[in-house]
Amino acid sequence: MTGEKFKNLMDIMHLLRKECPWDREQTHDSIKAATLEEAYEVVEAIDEKNFTELKSELGDLLLHIVFHSVMAEEKARFNINDVIDSISEKLIRRHPHIFGDVKVNGSEDIERNWEKIKLEEGRESVLEGVPKHLPQIQRAYRLQQKASKVGFDWENKEDVWEKVQEEIQELKEIENEKNKERIEEEVGDLFFALVNYSRFLKVNPEDALRRTNEKFIKRFSYVEGKLKEKGKTPADSNLKEMDKFWEESKSGLKN
Repeated sequence: MTGEKFKNLMDIMHLLRKECPWDREQTHDSIKAATLEEAYEVVEAIDEKNFTELKSELGDLLLHIVFHSVMAEEKARFNINDVIDSISEKLIRRHPHIFGDVKVNGSEDIERNWEKIKLEEGRESVLEGVPKHLPQIQRAYRLQQKASKVGFDWENKEDVWEKVQEEIQELKEIENEKNKERIEEEVGDLFFALVNYSRFLKVNPEDALRRTNEKFIKRFSYVEGKLKEKGKTPADSNLKEMDKFWEESKSGLKN
């Protein structure tokens, strides 16, 4: 049944590439931003625990996988079967504790083996494979994770917290120099240290910041709503008045 449904999807995509002017005009480059957007919409549905929406968004993401595969097939680069074979072979190769005779004692051994196998596949660095276009906080988190899996890591979270405090102090000191480039460097170092600390707390900093952003939006929207009831906008108000509504929003909203 699944194979038949997947074939139907492929047939639809092939037909659209032949018959629909818009679909026919698209390229990998023209839809890559939309591909990324669909991935973020999947994450948003997961955050909201909206499984009806998740089903829909996964379908949209699957469409992009099919779309890219069909365009590559037209240029004789690869096809959807090659894509499926590639990931199937990779999963088998990187799970020797399931498909081979490798013994592991838990997730840490599995992750360590995963990085070792990737190096055996031809990668020159354990840091390869972290996309440059990831949001930079998430990229820092993934870089630190990868280095950690091969033993390059702090021994305990207390030392990491000391590093955070050290970076805060360095930023305060360099701020007085009025050197924008140095200030930017120290801000980056502080973010990197905070990401590291969040990793030791087993918190994904990208997820944490996304939740905080949403919380800010909800609370500020509450402030705007209260001002609108008085016939005002934030530009017509002052910090004291807005802060009063802000504090109200904190007690009146779950997040």
